[in-house]
Amino acid sequence: MHGKKKIRIAVSVFAVLFTGYAVFVYFLVSACLVPSFMDKLNAFEDITRKCYGEQVQTADIKENRKKLLSGTEEWLETAARVKIQARTADGYLLTAVQFPAETAVLMTGTGSAESTGSAGDKWVLLLHGYTGWKEEMYQFACWYHQQGYSVLVPDLRCQGESEGDFIGMGWTDHYDCELWISHILEQSPEAQIVLHGQSMGAATALLMAGSPEASNHIKAVVSDSAYTSGYEMFGDKITEWFHLPAAPFVNPACVMLKLRGGYDLRNASPLRAVKESGVPTLFIHGDEDRMIDVNMSYELFEAAACEKELFIVKGAGHAQAQDKEPNAYYGRISAFLERYLQG
Repeated sequence: MHGKKKIRIAVSVFAVLFTGYAVFVYFLVSACLVPSFMDKLNAFEDITRKCYGEQVQTADIKENRKKLLSGTEEWLETAARVKIQARTADGYLLTAVQFPAETAVLMTGTGSAESTGSAGDKWVLLLHGYTGWKEEMYQFACWYHQQGYSVLVPDLRCQGESEGDFIGMGWTDHYDCELWISHILEQSPEAQIVLHGQSMGAATALLMAGSPEASNHIKAVVSDSAYTSGYEMFGDKITEWFHLPAAPFVNPACVMLKLRGGYDLRNASPLRAVKESGVPTLFIHGDEDRMIDVNMSYELFEAAACEKELFIVKGAGHAQAQDKEPNAYYGRISAFLERYLQG
């Protein structure tokens, strides 16, 4: 009897410890990937404050950013736009804003207007980063629109105005964004589409381009500050935010996320995707990025099977390349896209 009692106690202790461990893993997944839970923890404010603290704050970056934002605000005053929505296969309503290109118009001999039909064929899909929103990408929308592109800027799943339960770290997002590709092609069957993303948005773009189902209308990718692996980034955040070793928690968290959210974070691998991609890709990264190490873009570039270029901006922090060197940034993108898009 005495031995049986010890066994019962041991089993009870194990059950309590296992339950506590499972609850903590549940907490980690929610604290990193569930916006409604993150709101309760004030995590968005903490992330924003931490991100700002890790950025490079030199005078030239501040001045350039001020000019870029001022130009964007001026453009927004007159730019035509329309809000659009699409529903995912699992029932979430996603929201985006479209800025149509200004259609070139010719006057016929009878005095009637006739579209040249060429203005709407170049499109860009702009993808924001982790815990971001579409408005962050409006500065890029401004530039592309001025170059004659139609622009589509979505809120990714469960961020901004889009519904959802879990941030997808690029995986669920690369499926969701196929809805926006379909929307573009409904309007412009001959569309030439550029994917331009920052951080998690860049990871999403790389996953889209490396998918076996990638549309042949995707002509180029601009990958700004991408990571190699959503799984690795999740582990890094466990260590960074909770001061815990990732190893005992990240794999159980992936299992938990699979059960709760329906996807495996280990599949969110831009590194694996670029090995399968045939879409020309421009990799951009700041060499002082303290959030996503610049070596990740070096690794992605080396692994990529597609035509590719690498642009490392000295003195730029995370997603700050356009603020550090705006002329070089947009000049490099312009030259890259001219090689792969017609018209």
